[in-house]
Amino acid sequence: MRRAGSVLFWAFIVVTSILLFPFAVLIWAVTAPFDRRRVALHRFTCFWASLYTWCNPGWPVSITGRDNIEAGQTYMLVANHESLVDILVLFRLFKDYKWVSKIENFKVPVIGWNMRMNRYIPLRRGDRESVIEMMAACRERIGEGSSIMMFPEGTRSTTGQMRPFKTGAFELAREAGIPVVPIVLRGTRNALPKRGFVLQGRHAITVTVLPPVPAGEVSALTAEELTTHVQALIADELASKPTPEVSS
Repeated sequence: MRRAGSVLFWAFIVVTSILLFPFAVLIWAVTAPFDRRRVALHRFTCFWASLYTWCNPGWPVSITGRDNIEAGQTYMLVANHESLVDILVLFRLFKDYKWVSKIENFKVPVIGWNMRMNRYIPLRRGDRESVIEMMAACRERIGEGSSIMMFPEGTRSTTGQMRPFKTGAFELAREAGIPVVPIVLRGTRNALPKRGFVLQGRHAITVTVLPPVPAGEVSALTAEELTTHVQALIADELASKPTPEVSS
């Protein structure tokens, strides 16, 4: 049953993506001349991605702390990373930001094309030149007033334990003098483990947006100290409550 349900779910994603992409193109074409940050297109993309958790009864999502991301402010948003589902869930925030994502995602038909129209930022992992280009693109987007969303672990954890955070997001936050918002995801690894495409039954997913680390504190710490501090905030929040259990 899980395999059959998974096939239907992925087919639903493919079909709806094909159907919704023309609307994304229309929004892009109409708003691009005056909406350089692609705020309208990103909001539509939030709706598009949110369909896949709204319509999946096995993925009830609860979000707390959304108000910690204030409209009109620019942030560095960082979250722990356990599953492909993390991306869908974070779109449920309906906040303005630009994703930093591995370049392979930009090559996916329709979805990758929409990512490029949104001016999300590609990264080829392990390629120093690509990292330099990514950092430059992030500086540009921040300068325009867009927040950045990154997974500082770099890739998904396979064990449920956080991998060491890379410093890039925190170097950018210090340079720009912007607050860092830690975001804690629970339950997504149970929903869809890394290297798996079979949905794992009904369970709860939670998103907790912690209070921002203020710009003054960001500037007062070294990049390494800030990295350690934010990882500790996320780890402490994860330890304070159990991960939602899978139920059949």
